[in-house]
This record gives sequence, structure tokens and C-alpha cells, in this order.
Amino acid sequence: MARNKRQMALVGFMQAGNATVYAGSWRHPATEHGFLTSGYYEKLGRTLEDGCFDLMFFDDRLAMPGIYGGSVAEAVRTGARPVKLDLSIVLGIVAAATRNIGLGATYSTTYYSPFHVARTFATLDHLSGGRAAWNVVTSVNDGEAQNYGLKEHLGHDARYDRADEFLEATRGLWDSWDDDALVLDRETPLFAHPDKVHELNYEGEWFDVRGPLTVPRTPQGRPVLMQAGSSGRGREFAAKWAELIFTGDPGIDIARAHYKDQKEMIGQHGRDPDSVKMCPMAYTVVGESKAHAEEREQLFLNDLVDPMASLTLLSELMNYDFSGLSLDAPITDELIESVSGIRGLVQNIKAHIGGDTVTLGDLAGHRATLLQGPRFVGTGPDIADQMEEWFDGGACDGFVIAATHSPGAYEDAVRLVVPELQRRGVFRDRYTSSTLRGHLGLERPESIHGA
Repeated sequence: MARNKRQMALVGFMQAGNATVYAGSWRHPATEHGFLTSGYYEKLGRTLEDGCFDLMFFDDRLAMPGIYGGSVAEAVRTGARPVKLDLSIVLGIVAAATRNIGLGATYSTTYYSPFHVARTFATLDHLSGGRAAWNVVTSVNDGEAQNYGLKEHLGHDARYDRADEFLEATRGLWDSWDDDALVLDRETPLFAHPDKVHELNYEGEWFDVRGPLTVPRTPQGRPVLMQAGSSGRGREFAAKWAELIFTGDPGIDIARAHYKDQKEMIGQHGRDPDSVKMCPMAYTVVGESKAHAEEREQLFLNDLVDPMASLTLLSELMNYDFSGLSLDAPITDELIESVSGIRGLVQNIKAHIGGDTVTLGDLAGHRATLLQGPRFVGTGPDIADQMEEWFDGGACDGFVIAATHSPGAYEDAVRLVVPELQRRGVFRDRYTSSTLRGHLGLERPESIHGA
């Protein structure tokens, strides 16, 4: 196959629970309800690996949605993602069932510690042969805080101040063993060079971390860093740290503006903008014909999501209880600025809907997550056309594929869309690297202690 110089990145967006990011997916007639079994996740991993996806990563929250009305009742009743399994165990299962696909998980810088996260992902990177990725999040709501012994969540900017220190400490821990520290000489005997294993002694406002890490330096040097912040501060954080940026851009014009702005910010931090992949979330609704795909889309849009599930998740995303507002209440810039949740996402949705006034009903009518990215609808070639328009049009470097139902939506994409992208030369037809960094064209980072 003739290859274009530039290759698309494809990422599978997973949830270790009852629904995909689309809350109504558990009601889809083709959804498999095996989310409490290991085989379900093994099948997902093998399916995406058959499609040569770069990576599958799992979203996470550390609380059941319970902001709306101050209760988890609606999340439980409507299935608005009340189930979230422990991702370290899920990824261990998938790692054993696959050989090539990257494996990512969301871990919070707000409630975990640098040592815990550094050890978890270093272990995954070793045991998977260099396939680990960490989706860095700052967590967004009071429900999570209350599960970790606090009354309310940190403010928006304080979360990112803490996250900057967290990344500095975590990177230092990953580099606390030199690449050649481990010797394993039985005769000397010398297990490892003491002068090549370094205490970190990190001291900051938020963290003091002695180190060293109890895991040697990993096949990738460091796991790949993902980040999804869309606010001004979130974009700055991504420009400094992220190697793959997961975006929520509902339309191509918003995506182009975000892409240009983010790449410029990456350059301002002294990094190569071309080395950082920007991938918007996208739904692929595939049919054997265009009419068949449009029929599937209508089921997805109109029949499966309870409006209360939308409001429950919207409250969760914005860390704001909307139960006291009518559906006619306007979503003002002042309201967006007053909340501590995902501001950038709601700003993008508001801009995409347009009009002088966007109401709570407008956002709820768009089902909270459906405008986090585009919907590509049609046959395999139709969808490949739409993806190429974004990819070649200055809007992205690839896509994070979300699912209307699971695992069927991923199976459809692998069976009908991926072969078309491969035929056009914009996506690989085989893995040529053993590591996730290799899939993404990323260099193995040098240790902070030098070569």
C-alpha cells in the first residue's frame, strides 16, 4: 500500500462500565451487557487491535453522578454511567489479551498521588511491552471530592497548579532509574548500580516526594501523556505536557481554530507542534447504505437517551446542580465562568449551537455528550470522506472514536471504515512498532539525568 507522509491516528474511547460516553448506549438493542466480565474487555481490545488502532483508553470518574438534585437517584435510574470499574485491573486484563494496541487510562491529579500514578503506569508499561498511556485529568466535581474526604472540589486554577507539580514529580519518578541501572550480575553480585538510581527529593507547594520509584525505567522511557483540557488554562497545560490531546470540538470550524491555537501554544513552550497529536472525539454511525446509516442515527439521537440522563451528566460535567433551573434558563458566559467543571467543552457546544441565547433545554436537547465531537454518518467510504475532510483540512491529526453501542460500533468501524482509510493510504494496515510511542511517531524521551 502506498503511504502518504502523514498518517491518521485512531484511538478507541472506552468506559469500564455500563455505558459508553453516550449514556443511552446500554439501551441499544445491539449492546452487549458484559461490562462486569473480563471477556467483554478482552473482546474490545482484540477488536480494535484487528483495526490497527493506535490506542484504546478508558475514561474515568471517581464518583457516581450525583450533582443533579444532590442525589445519585437519576444516574442509577437512567443508567447515566453509574458504574465505573478500577482501570488498573481492566487494563491488565486487556494487556494480556493483546500484543500491539496502546493501553491508556484516566487517572486524576486531584485525588491520587504522584508516586501511586507513576508506579501504576510504569508497571503497565513494562508488563505490556511499552504500550501505556496516562490520560491526565484534574477531576471536575464535588461528588469526587466527597468520596475522598473533602467537602468540595478545588477551584479551576488551583487544580491546574496542583497538576503542574504532579507532572513534574511523576516525570522525575519515571526517570529515577537510569536506562542502564539494572545489571542482574549473579557473579559479582550486582543487582543494579546504586549511582544510577536517584532519589527525587521533590519539594513543592502541593507535593513533597522523596523517591526513587520502585519500578525501573520503562520500555517507552515514560508512558505517553494524554490530556483533554479545553479551557484557557487547560490548553496551556496541554501545550506544556501533552503528547496526545483529546478534544471536544463539535464542528470543523471550531476544530480548526482550536487546532491552530493549540499548536501555536505548543510551539511557544519550545516543543515541536507536529510531534503532538490532536484528536477530536467523533461518533461513526456506519451502515451498509447511507439510508441504513441514517436510520441508525435516528435511533441513536431520538430513542435511547432519557432527558433526565442528559441533565444528570450535564450537571456532572459542569459541577453545577441544574435541578433548580427551568429548561428556558439561559446558559450565560457568567454562568460558565462561575462553575468549576469542564468550561471549555460547554463553551464549544454553546458556540456550535449558535443564536443569541442558548438555554439549558438546548444543551439538554443535545444530550450533554453528543456535541463533544462530530457525527460521521454513512457508508464506510462516506465516513472516510468526512474524516479526511477534517484530517486534511487543518482540524485534527486523527480521531478518538466513541461508540453509540458496544462493542458493535467499534466492530462496524473496523469492518467498514478502517479498510477504506487503509485503501486511501491515510492509515496503517499493520503495526510496524512494538510500542505506543512508535505507533504515534513519538521519540523515546531522554531522562532528566541525561543519556
